[in-house]
Amino acid sequence: MSIQIAFSRPTSNEEDQRTLFQQYRAVGYDGLQLKAPQYIPYLNEPGKFKEQWGHLPGVGSALITGGRLDDANIEQLRKVFRFASEIGTDLIVYCHGVPRSEVTADDICKYAGQLSELGLEAQQQGVKLSLHHHYNQPVMYREDFDVFFDKIQNKAVGLTVDTAHLVKSGINDGAEVIRSFGQVIDNFHLKDFSNGEWKVLGQGGIDFKRIFGAIKDIQYKGWISADEESGGGIAEGLKDCYTYIRDGLK
Repeated sequence: MSIQIAFSRPTSNEEDQRTLFQQYRAVGYDGLQLKAPQYIPYLNEPGKFKEQWGHLPGVGSALITGGRLDDANIEQLRKVFRFASEIGTDLIVYCHGVPRSEVTADDICKYAGQLSELGLEAQQQGVKLSLHHHYNQPVMYREDFDVFFDKIQNKAVGLTVDTAHLVKSGINDGAEVIRSFGQVIDNFHLKDFSNGEWKVLGQGGIDFKRIFGAIKDIQYKGWISADEESGGGIAEGLKDCYTYIRDGLK
């Protein structure tokens, strides 16, 4: 597998979602990584999703989901696994919705065990489970990465690196994280950040020259997604982010 470029962006209504789905391929993207509201309405009807959008290559290359690891949320996650298998998704990107202040290192080890079991279940459905580290979630600080991935079993869970969430979490050397965890990284969410706000790629304060350099150093092959959450226009974000990633990977 070579590097494939995806796009991810929240949409607030059906018209915006249609615009996003109809334009990403024309810009040059290989896929879309879908936010939960963009696929949850179809969760029990994967055939309806395929009928409406299945003609678009890569339309559900990854599904972003999250929650606590309680019984209800685990069952919901299993539904996402099944839906992903039906529509041909590669990755489930999981955001673990527990505040970091409620979590100890022992808790992170326990979560790693639970997610390892779920990751193996995902593999049985033909998809891969990837943890999205996140500000104010269990894997937030630099030491949390070591604790968590030391306890992952059988390579059952990968890592989605989000450049802006690293900085917001106080981790300013994203390149070091990429080089240290290159063996488990299976996805990137690239977005910029400055003054407490998400920015379009190249319009914030993150040194992406070092980020792209680290990606090349680990000889990464897989999905790299622009995670565009600045609130700007869809068309502009699609074009600006694609050009930035394409040029950065040269």
